[in-house]
Amino acid sequence: MSVFNAYVKKVAEYVEEVRGRGGQVREFDSPAAVSELAEGLPVRVGPGASSGVILRGDTFVELGSPDAGSCAFLLWTDDPSLIRDGKITLIGPDIKETPGASLPFGQVLMVAGKDLGKEEHSALEQSQYISDQVEGYMIRSTPERMWSRVGKDAAAKGFDFCTLGKALMTIFKSDVPKVQAMEAIFVTSSKEDVQRLDDIAQQVRKISKDIVRETWLARGYDVLECTLGWDCESCTDKPVCDEIKEVITVRKKKAGKPPEVTQS
Repeated sequence: MSVFNAYVKKVAEYVEEVRGRGGQVREFDSPAAVSELAEGLPVRVGPGASSGVILRGDTFVELGSPDAGSCAFLLWTDDPSLIRDGKITLIGPDIKETPGASLPFGQVLMVAGKDLGKEEHSALEQSQYISDQVEGYMIRSTPERMWSRVGKDAAAKGFDFCTLGKALMTIFKSDVPKVQAMEAIFVTSSKEDVQRLDDIAQQVRKISKDIVRETWLARGYDVLECTLGWDCESCTDKPVCDEIKEVITVRKKKAGKPPEVTQS
């Protein structure tokens, strides 16, 4: 049993709570196979599909800016029966309905596979930050937030949250073959709705950090705190951290001070 099973249920309760008070909730179904998911998408998906930079003047919609509010987290389970494969849920307006807007943004990705375990945790966490893999979509976030932009060209081609959901499912199922089922939930309705989702996210992050620490302890390292939610080897900022440590070491040597031994 996965430690996240209870939170999969909490997310489902959250969606039903929004629906119950009359919130705008839409659901879409997608194919299960990776080959079918990629078919018909209006934009390219895969490494190098995006330049990674969308300037403000080229932005159709901004999602999850610091002022608007954002939240992002991932849940995994070894019980595929808890996940409806291919389901995409949108709470709030879609991209094409809000040209020029800056919307609050919540993203929850839930994956399942009977062989998924803590060994896949870091790979799953990293996969949600898709970097340059979706044409016309740029992520500017830190791991606990999801600040992103959709370009005007992508929007003109028909990019919407159904597109984003299918793209994410394509990437996850390609990167982590043990993923058998996946759901995506996007929230753009209000800053308050995103904040309520973040209440769940805060609990999930604590568990994620415990898993990361447990993984590193098994490797012989005691990581007291991981602010990023994944291990250093999978972090895109690792080269920067390594460079900073190297500069500090060189300066201390020049100053005649012994270098400190640190663990990432």
